[in-house]
Amino acid sequence: MAEKIKVVFVCVHNSCRSQMAEAISKLIASDSFEAYSAGTETRPQINQDAVSVIKALYGVDMNALQKSKLISDIPAVDIVVTMGCSVNCPFIPCKHREDWGLEDPSGKDKSAFVKTARAIEEKVEDLKKRVNSLEGVFK
Repeated sequence: MAEKIKVVFVCVHNSCRSQMAEAISKLIASDSFEAYSAGTETRPQINQDAVSVIKALYGVDMNALQKSKLISDIPAVDIVVTMGCSVNCPFIPCKHREDWGLEDPSGKDKSAFVKTARAIEEKVEDLKKRVNSLEGVFK
């Protein structure tokens, strides 16, 4: 059996959007690709507002399953998805790269986190469809 495509979600601090994308991807797209998240810097803990919203919406406890990681902590990947950190986003070698342009909800109210989570869910579903239809491209 061929190895699964590896996708990394990247933002500078690896504490909010990229962590949310990793959690949602593992929940709804693990049959299509392996999901990771990473950043150029780390935080001592994942954004607790993001943790709360992901637990409420998806029943996933990111505190128990994930931690803030550096790019050097993850394996080589096929697809890099930057979350909207523009010029600060690091370069990672890959076969495909895209930017989701998501605004960081940090410091905003819960509804901003819910909106971000739902946007990530839609984008993960779309990525899953594209990965499944173009799998040979990434192998």
